[in-house]
Amino acid sequence: MSPNEQSDWHGMQTPVLFNHHIPLEISSTTIQHIDLNPIESTPKAVANGERVLILTPLRDASEYINKYFDLLSELTYPHGLIDLGFLVGDSTDDTMAVLAAELDRVQKRTDKIPFRSAKIIQKDFGVLHHQDVEDRHSFAAQGPRRKAIGKARNYLLYSALQPEHSWVYWRDVDIVDSPSAILEDFMAHDRDILVPNIWFHRYEKGVDIEGRFDYNSWQESEIGLALASSLEKDVILAEGYSQYETGRTHMALKGDWRGDKDEEIPLDGIGGVNILVKADVHRSGINFPSYSFENQAETEGFAKMAKRAGYGVYGLPNYVVWHIDTKEKPGNA
Repeated sequence: MSPNEQSDWHGMQTPVLFNHHIPLEISSTTIQHIDLNPIESTPKAVANGERVLILTPLRDASEYINKYFDLLSELTYPHGLIDLGFLVGDSTDDTMAVLAAELDRVQKRTDKIPFRSAKIIQKDFGVLHHQDVEDRHSFAAQGPRRKAIGKARNYLLYSALQPEHSWVYWRDVDIVDSPSAILEDFMAHDRDILVPNIWFHRYEKGVDIEGRFDYNSWQESEIGLALASSLEKDVILAEGYSQYETGRTHMALKGDWRGDKDEEIPLDGIGGVNILVKADVHRSGINFPSYSFENQAETEGFAKMAKRAGYGVYGLPNYVVWHIDTKEKPGNA
């Protein structure tokens, strides 16, 4: 040690480490560490590189798949941050083949359209009811139908959700028009669960009647609460049927696509055509009950469960996503 170094040394205090532990090194390739702490769902999702999982359950949907991918390809959220997940179940048509072919076509492109990944899950649940409008939307079919759809959604969710996902976007296959920036628009609201209004185009004598489709997004009423308290626990309420009068306020009957698209209203039940969910809501155990939860099932039960857990459920009455016209009879939408 030189005289100068000795002088410097005498002007310092020697650090002392008590109970010092060297880092524990794990070299086993069968052990994986997943840190969920950095995974957030924020209004600045694009800037933060937040991953999105788009989920779509399919059954006898072959005729809608081409349009589905046309609209999906137009999404302005970076496709490199989007993973796709599909569940095909109980189909009697060519849904699987058409889906696989369309995915292959999209993912082979050399531009910015291909998505980060895609996963197809196949699971049959033994659903036997037919897919025609009369049968599918009859009152008697609603309980079993909604339970089956809830089960399919849960199988898809638990098969596709990864630790890296910040958002889960549920999107039905039979949407015919929606804004290309819908993901960014919805993320900007920073809500746990958010849905748009769902309408359909129907032209009568050359005039678009702008039909209201989804009556499953609603605000609870005293009549509805009293009715639910009088029913057996296993009874599932369904909106738009004369068998049960709920007195609920339906978002489908409110709003206008010409109005302020950022206007929000709180909801107690939601439909499943288009839902954006913060992924941590699902990770916390909020799913789509395939049984009666507070006399609701599937997406309406999901909303009830989320609110019980303290999450916010909201709708945008003036933000319209257009569904196919399924020729529903009045009161059967």
